[in-house]
Amino acid sequence: MAGGVLFHFSEDPGIERFVPHVPASNPTQQPAVWAIDEDHAPLYWFPRDCPRVTVWPWDDAGLPDFQAAFATRAPRLHAIESRWLERMRTVELFRYDLPDDTFEPWADAHGQYVSRVDVVPVSVQPVGDLVALHDRAGIELRVVDSLHAIRAQAISDDWNFSIVRWMNAT
Repeated sequence: MAGGVLFHFSEDPGIERFVPHVPASNPTQQPAVWAIDEDHAPLYWFPRDCPRVTVWPWDDAGLPDFQAAFATRAPRLHAIESRWLERMRTVELFRYDLPDDTFEPWADAHGQYVSRVDVVPVSVQPVGDLVALHDRAGIELRVVDSLHAIRAQAISDDWNFSIVRWMNAT
């Protein structure tokens, strides 16, 4: 993937260097700098600690079944708990562009990459209104009281899915 750009999202606009670390949420991992590709970037259009369930079809052929199963017209569905909606509207999130030359694909998730060495960002820019960003991308942002039902429906071999910060869900 050399010559491309990967992304990192943060609420901190002043990171000058990303240093490999072991994530608190996954202490069995080796130290790394974590990044995401453009196709999977919407998985991180949220406040850092916001629990979310994201789900989308494997391919275009699965879109009609996906839309019927999740009662949506969108090609992708992201769900958050209602208690996080105000934070979604007000958080300042920043996208860091990272050179991909030291990154390798992370075997545990599609679209995610790790670097075992320090990484200096190429640029940083504010993401803006996260609710509007979802809307512009054609992603349904569903606000629910509890994520449990949508999580149960999402975790199957029928769909691509990602569940982040589940330990913060009610």
